[in-house]
Amino acid sequence: MAKFFISKIFYGILVMIGVIVIVFSLFNLLPVDAARLTVGQRADIESVDAIRKELGLDLPKWQQLTLYFKEVSPISIEANTTEAKVKFKYVPLMKLSQGEKVLVLKRPYLRRSFQTKRDVWDILMAALPQTILLAIASMVLACMLGIPLGVVAAVRQHSWFDNIAMSVSVLGISVPSYFSALVLGYFFGILWHSWTGLNHISGLFVIDDFGNEIIEWKNLILPAIALGTRPVATIFQLTRSSMLDVLSQDYIRTAKAKGLNFVTILFKHALRNALNPVVTAVSGWFAELLAGAFFVEVIFGINGLGFTAVDALLNFDFPVASGTVLFTALVFILVNMFVDLLYTVLDPRIKVGN
Repeated sequence: MAKFFISKIFYGILVMIGVIVIVFSLFNLLPVDAARLTVGQRADIESVDAIRKELGLDLPKWQQLTLYFKEVSPISIEANTTEAKVKFKYVPLMKLSQGEKVLVLKRPYLRRSFQTKRDVWDILMAALPQTILLAIASMVLACMLGIPLGVVAAVRQHSWFDNIAMSVSVLGISVPSYFSALVLGYFFGILWHSWTGLNHISGLFVIDDFGNEIIEWKNLILPAIALGTRPVATIFQLTRSSMLDVLSQDYIRTAKAKGLNFVTILFKHALRNALNPVVTAVSGWFAELLAGAFFVEVIFGINGLGFTAVDALLNFDFPVASGTVLFTALVFILVNMFVDLLYTVLDPRIKVGN
């Protein structure tokens, strides 16, 4: 078990290093003066030079990359000063260089927004709750519909239900989420608003009469359906295909020969062993949704990670945009590690470390 986790952490770190290098390279190749964006177009040259020095933009590219690695790393060596403590919000672990430097544990420092001057980490954490709610709602919807329908289609292979469900699933996979969002928003949020009571642009959190921020659950319906449409179709097809394969196995025929109840065979023996590809699909979709459903959040006015990233790109707010990409990569790595461990629970034939 320990060897499994160490190997996964090692490969995860390698992936993050690669992502950091790519993100740094992309945003530093753009012909934009980050210092000028930080202080504004009307700032004097002295102020721009001071910001450029503060951000390390006056250094060679390889030194800038080293500085960026140091900032995003959760463990680093920082100055033992009040200014550094406020900037990085670190916890000192060990004093170095006669107390002038300290080995610290800190959250990744993703720099500050060019537009709002807020810490990028704080911006992402403020946007994360709405994205989490939307991702969970979408995947719950997808699993509740996709898995049962896939099981029924496998049991009733080549029936009218199977044929119709397969045709609809192909359509569901083919339709982009943003198109579904536009259609649902227009018809149910605008055209039929008086009957549905649903809103097109609303957001998930509203202010009540007492000034408190509360969740408006009905505003979750349309974006969750728009985001869940393609995962439903994918999960349905994977469940159906995997169930058909498992139902043809020898141990299923043996269970039938022993006189076991069909429902017991279906759900206790067949479905459990058929869920591995489904879990892979669910994990991938969930990680993608949790990282930010970009266009759907913009269409429905949900201030989540996707909306934040799109807004940052439109305003050339590169620290926020790059921070979103790094956070997205971290989510995918953590979810994949969790899924690898979950495989061993769902399928006893899989052993950790094999």
